Amino acid sequence: MRLDPAALGELVAGRRVAMVSGTNGKTTTTHFIAAAVRQALGADTHRLVHNADGANLHAGIASALSEHPRADLAVLETDERVVADLVRLGRPEVLVLLNFSRDQLDRNHEIKGLGRSWRDALAAAGDDGPVVVANADEPLIVWAVKTARRVVWVDTATTWTQDAALCPQCGSPLVREDGTGWRCTGCDLAQPEAAYRVVGDTIVRPDGSSVTPELNVPGGFNVSNAACALAAAELLGIDPATAVAGMRTVSAPAGRFGTATISGSTARLLLAKNPAGWAEALPLATSATVVLAIDSAAADGRDVSWLWDVEYEQLAGRTVVATGPRAQDLAVRLAYAGVEHRVVPDLAEALRGHTEPVDVVATYTPFQRLRKLGGI
Repeated sequence: MRLDPAALGELVAGRRVAMVSGTNGKTTTTHFIAAAVRQALGADTHRLVHNADGANLHAGIASALSEHPRADLAVLETDERVVADLVRLGRPEVLVLLNFSRDQLDRNHEIKGLGRSWRDALAAAGDDGPVVVANADEPLIVWAVKTARRVVWVDTATTWTQDAALCPQCGSPLVREDGTGWRCTGCDLAQPEAAYRVVGDTIVRPDGSSVTPELNVPGGFNVSNAACALAAAELLGIDPATAVAGMRTVSAPAGRFGTATISGSTARLLLAKNPAGWAEALPLATSATVVLAIDSAAADGRDVSWLWDVEYEQLAGRTVVATGPRAQDLAVRLAYAGVEHRVVPDLAEALRGHTEPVDVVATYTPFQRLRKLGGI
């Protein structure tokens, strides 16, 4: 791209493209879709290109595409800031939009700005734009995709609502009601009726049939991710049974939920980058000892004030180890939460000496370092 600034557009041209974006769940959902496509392709998996390691900015996507120049199908994880460019350059067939919450505000500023960029890109694409698979539970996404030529709505049964208090259309308060979901108190913006719905551990399809995905990754949020992936797979022409069979082969997408031996201890790695992600990850951390790893490198976001929005109180009574370059900031938060803990800044040392398996919840940079230490 340094030699040819137009390389990304040239590399993506001529392929059928499915894109996935959102604050949380991009990597896993993209792996689900890619696995569904592989299952459908059978022996022809060489036709697929997928940025499997989550390199989702312009250069990472260009790198993946350049490694598979003859692949005619592309499943691409796409950073929120790159969505508008790829809609313009790649004319994706399907665009999956998962969720929107505070993340890396030092780079992204207010998330409505990102939503507006999506909205403008979809409007500019017009009839050539993608079919959007959109989370009906997310007001900002609903507003952002109003300009899309076609939307397939998914009710993901979202539990995180702290980033959706005000209407993105008019600024009035939003209210949530049982049975009908959310609506604005000042305009007509409201939760749309969904074609796909998450009900417990099952996914209800548009024809009313139910699919139990029986995934090999934990958490109800991954059932929601699978629902969005299933909708995308069906839009790509993949039979739902084939798609779900492929999704079941996903077990540790880019190291998430993977288990490794680090410093002699058995550790399961959970990635959490922001308050919404931590709200989902902490209940999965069921080991007697929990290791929490925090950094504030560029990939994590420089500002760690979000630590005060995470309910670490739920860890009271457990053995907790705070580690990583911002371990002391975390320690202050844990002290206020009434959670007894010890601080071991070095990641390798923090994982040493545990006789029982431990769950490790980490932000992006320490998560990647732990992957290297554990060889996953």
